[in-house]
Amino acid sequence: MKASDKSQIKARIQDEIADASQLIEELEELTQPIAPDAAIGRLSRMEALNNKSVNEHLLQKTQAKLQKLESSLKRVEREDYGKCRSCNEPIPVGRLMMLPESEKCVNCA
Repeated sequence: MKASDKSQIKARIQDEIADASQLIEELEELTQPIAPDAAIGRLSRMEALNNKSVNEHLLQKTQAKLQKLESSLKRVEREDYGKCRSCNEPIPVGRLMMLPESEKCVNCA
């Protein structure tokens, strides 16, 4: 993989990390406990609890993605970055630009 490709992917990873971190902060606010006596307004308590559940699931997924992105950021400078962990074939740069946390090629994934 070319050094210019690696630098573009590294910049993409850093952007994704920033976006994921911001989303995590927002979701942590949305997943605060809902007090039983709190006036919720137009939403019923059940709707508020459902929304909280959806946001908690999204928070978990985003935290997992952030961990993968941080791992990828550490690996991007290594020689084996961009090679499939299963078949050891190069992962296309386009795939790494779209999913920089990818560790497998399309066929192995």
